[in-house]
Amino acid sequence: MNPCLDIVLRLLLAVALGAVIGFQRERMHKAAGLRTHILISLGAALFTVVSIFGFSGMADPARVAAGVVAGVGFIGAGVIFRGMSGEGVAGLTTAASIWATAAVGLAAGAGMWLIAIIAAVITFGVLMIPRTRG
Repeated sequence: MNPCLDIVLRLLLAVALGAVIGFQRERMHKAAGLRTHILISLGAALFTVVSIFGFSGMADPARVAAGVVAGVGFIGAGVIFRGMSGEGVAGLTTAASIWATAAVGLAAGAGMWLIAIIAAVITFGVLMIPRTRG
């Protein structure tokens, strides 16, 4: 397969899978919705693709993955702080969906198509579980 086409397909897969997860968050009227999840997945995939193909042997692609994991934590923390109210902490599920979406993007960017798809489907399924109050 043409390397450029392969890279484009990896990025498009990341966008599509981020959209699936983001659609659910958008439908639930959460702070981080469709566009946010698409951009997180795309960004993670792009960082992964650049680390694999752009530095060809000069750098360890795993370092980029670690950076994405740490960096996306700041976005998730912002969602949690934004959701704080007098009733306690809110936004944990959305923060977790952001984190999972970044992982989906990393998998798509690494060319792990099936793993990315399965992880996105599982994430979407978990987000569809009705919330229970204890």
